[in-house]
Amino acid sequence: MSIISAIEQISREICPMVLPLHPCAKKMLAGAAWAQVMSVLPPVSYLEMPALESRARFILMDWVGVQKEAYFFRRPCITVRDETEWTETLDNQWNVLAGAARSRIVATATDVSAAGPWVAKYGEGNAGSLIARALCQSCLAKKGK
Repeated sequence: MSIISAIEQISREICPMVLPLHPCAKKMLAGAAWAQVMSVLPPVSYLEMPALESRARFILMDWVGVQKEAYFFRRPCITVRDETEWTETLDNQWNVLAGAARSRIVATATDVSAAGPWVAKYGEGNAGSLIARALCQSCLAKKGK
C-alpha cells in the first residue's frame, strides 16, 4: 500500500495523477481515499497509452516497456522497482528507481526537474525516413543499371 499512499500524496501535493487501472485492481482498492484525488481510468489501448505518456509531467510506473516510452517522449520516469532492464534510461536521472518506499517515490516526484539533459540514446527519431530514403536510392540505382 506504500505505492498507493505515494500516488495519493503526489496527487494531493504535487500534480494531478491519471491512473489507468484494471477493473480487478480497482475493485480491490474500492473505497480508498486516493480514488477521490486522481483520475482513475479503465485500462487504455496500445494507442491511448502513448497519448497519455506524451502529455504527462512525469510517469510513475512498474512496467518495463513504459520506461523506454517515457524516454522517447522526454518525460521523466519514476520506476517503482529496484532494477531495470533499460539501465541507459537511468543516465541523467530520466528514469529513477524509487522502489516501493512511499518517501522515496514522493521525493523523486518532487524533484523530477532534476532530470536532464536529455540525450538521444536511441537515435534521433528519424530511422523510418532514413530507411525509406536508402530503399528509394537502392531502387533507383537498380533501375539505372
